[in-house]
Amino acid sequence: MPHYLVELYTPNAAWTALPAAQRQQFLDAIGAAMGGLSSHGIDVLALGPTDPGIDHASAHRFLGIWRFPDTQARDALLAGIHASGWYTYFDHINAASDEDGFATHLQQLAAA
Repeated sequence: MPHYLVELYTPNAAWTALPAAQRQQFLDAIGAAMGGLSSHGIDVLALGPTDPGIDHASAHRFLGIWRFPDTQARDALLAGIHASGWYTYFDHINAASDEDGFATHLQQLAAA
């Protein structure tokens, strides 16, 4: 059963205070670390800026949506994100879930 992670994040004051060369060095390290994810069954479904013009838009500026073969792969990615220092530079929230269908989700909502 696939597992999903949605990240919402916004650069914070520590990021904006970082000189451009250090920002690039940090992002280069992130890019290098992400290179082998697909070999572990980790799929990036979407990365990019959020659309502030939609109804009930998030205040966060960026999002990431990931798919994983299991919770171990998800947790390994989250550990890597944490270890990279990402949370130092970005105000960030995560939401994770398994894949359920619409009917199952309606039952979950009814039971909530």
